[in-house]
Amino acid sequence: MNISILLPYKENFVSNKAGAVSLFVNDITKNSIYQKTTKIFGNTIYKKILSNNYINLTFEKKIFFSSNNQYVKSFLKHKETLNSDLIEVHNRPNYIKNIKTKYKNRLFLYFHNDPLQMNGSKTSKERMSLLNNVDKIIFNSEWTRSRFFINLDNYQHYIKKTSVCFQSSSKVKINFKKKKNIITFIGKLNRAKGYDLFGKAIIKILDKYPNWKSMVYGDEPREKHIFNHKNLKISGFKDNNIILNNLKKASISVICSRWEEPFGRTSLEAASRGSAVIISNRGGLPETAPDSIKLKTLNSECIFKEIETLILNKKRLLSLQTKNYKNFRFTHSYVAKIIDDLRKIDYYDKSIKLFNIKKKIVLKIIHATNFNRRFNGRLHYNTSRRLNNGFVRLGHNVLTISDRDLTHDNKNIFDIKGKKKLQKDLIENSINFKADCLVLGHADSITNETLDVIRNKNKNLKICQWFLDPISKKGPDYIKNNKRILDKVNFIDSTFLTSSPSALNKEIKNSYFMPNPSDVSFEILKNYEHKCENDVFFAMSHGVHRGELKKGKFDPRELFINKLKNLNKEINFDIYGMNNIQPVWGDNFIKAISKSNMGINLSRGEPVKYYSSDRIAQLLGNGLLTFIDKKTCFNDFLSNKEIIFYNDINDLSYKINKYKKDKKEAKIIAKNGRDTYLKNFNSTIVADFILSKTFDYKSKNKFIWENI
Repeated sequence: MNISILLPYKENFVSNKAGAVSLFVNDITKNSIYQKTTKIFGNTIYKKILSNNYINLTFEKKIFFSSNNQYVKSFLKHKETLNSDLIEVHNRPNYIKNIKTKYKNRLFLYFHNDPLQMNGSKTSKERMSLLNNVDKIIFNSEWTRSRFFINLDNYQHYIKKTSVCFQSSSKVKINFKKKKNIITFIGKLNRAKGYDLFGKAIIKILDKYPNWKSMVYGDEPREKHIFNHKNLKISGFKDNNIILNNLKKASISVICSRWEEPFGRTSLEAASRGSAVIISNRGGLPETAPDSIKLKTLNSECIFKEIETLILNKKRLLSLQTKNYKNFRFTHSYVAKIIDDLRKIDYYDKSIKLFNIKKKIVLKIIHATNFNRRFNGRLHYNTSRRLNNGFVRLGHNVLTISDRDLTHDNKNIFDIKGKKKLQKDLIENSINFKADCLVLGHADSITNETLDVIRNKNKNLKICQWFLDPISKKGPDYIKNNKRILDKVNFIDSTFLTSSPSALNKEIKNSYFMPNPSDVSFEILKNYEHKCENDVFFAMSHGVHRGELKKGKFDPRELFINKLKNLNKEINFDIYGMNNIQPVWGDNFIKAISKSNMGINLSRGEPVKYYSSDRIAQLLGNGLLTFIDKKTCFNDFLSNKEIIFYNDINDLSYKINKYKKDKKEAKIIAKNGRDTYLKNFNSTIVADFILSKTFDYKSKNKFIWENI
């Protein structure tokens, strides 16, 4: 992904003069997976640039022409900008209009200050325009975001377009025994930052406690607040690394701003270095250091008392220091991953123009399926949660009901299967929530009588169902699975299957093929980028009981896999769920799959048109070179440049050996497979497909499986 970042005009992206915006951009870029393909554009007269990614924009200033406009025009003319997949504008909402007229790809806007005080976002009209013209707005605090939505009607419909991402700091090892009696103040030495209040308080402290010192970093030529003391040192602005190093020694840091700080990077940095932090309860400051002391009254006397309390109470001082340090998690890598995830999600879902946003409709959805709560995360990586993520990313309001957990938890002598409680809860939730749509996933315990009651109480309700198990005439549970699907068809509006609906023993109206969705938050690996210790991965779980192999159970796939192993003694197979090797779940599954270059997508039963378990999303989505039986007809959606089709076991054997040798080609195909699957079959697109068919609206998305 090629990313162009535009800094504010005259933002000093230099080591000794960098402000919060420059530091944030520099730190995130250095820790981003897109570092090599990111360019940072700015305008400065100084030479000690923070990063090699930086491009300094110069242009001839013209009388009567806005320098900001000329600056943006210069940016848009640059070749790097023109080739960008994403432009990110920092703290200048007034740039968006000009950029949008020339640039049609994705556009992010970052707010580092109060939107109501900035040109381009002061009015409700301007902020609505921003929501309609950018793909994502990222705020540096919840306070900043709340300010943006002041006086905006129906803001709930647009909240999906926004995210909050704190600034970051490095985290180094702190020896609290080496802390010194130092109190710091960092920032502009003006009234807005509360320096006059700090100065009065610190002089009293230093007079009363001569074994304490104070370090002040900053200046302010426009205001003069003069405080002198032999134990007070004012150093002016310093390189950020120097300040961070000195914060390691400091015991107390004071941030006492009068103005509504949108965030407060200095308090975050102080917390990361194990300082006890005293802050004013203004703006976004309280969010930066949850374990800080918040000033009840913003005056010099209150600041003095809070500092003195810490000086006299060493136990409390150490407690606050250690809490701040221990609970600090906003490292550069942590925040960079959040930003990269936002970039990735938007990248793979870039074609989505939300029908609900356009129409100013947020659907209220009840999603009733098995979320496997009682298995404590072992079964977290499932289709239920993938689809749920999709509904949420579409901007909808989703209420989840885990039907099997409910029945399991409510079994008693009067309700042996626990079904009565499930029906009651579902009906009451439907009434109280007044859902627009009820989505059922393998919800066999929900009766038709319950659906009838719910429908009668809400005539406008849409009901749909999805089903993941195979429907192969020669496969397992064919009659049972048909019955599970068909039992509810008279009470629902649409049915979605991970097999071709033609596999059913009865044709039903409004039935559709649904691919197994991938999810960028689940499928996080890129195995093609690494030299893995194993050649071929295969895992299955059918026939298991409580996560372990069930005695006496046999799966025909075992014969196939064992025969394949015998044919390929030189191939290093990594196999789970058979041959007395237990299945793997949760994070152990992710760790296991990360160790192989190739994977076999072999489902239960004989191959049936379009059927695959969610294994295909796991294999392709994590960048394994994936093999699938040609009889599944997946060549209708995927080419042999994205997945490998085999005719029989001998053909599979030949191709495994071929691609073990041709590692270069294998990596290319694996990468293509991952990119294509995450782009065309991601959870947001599949969720949009379900809703588009259920509500009969025309989506802007292209569903490549729709007309098969």
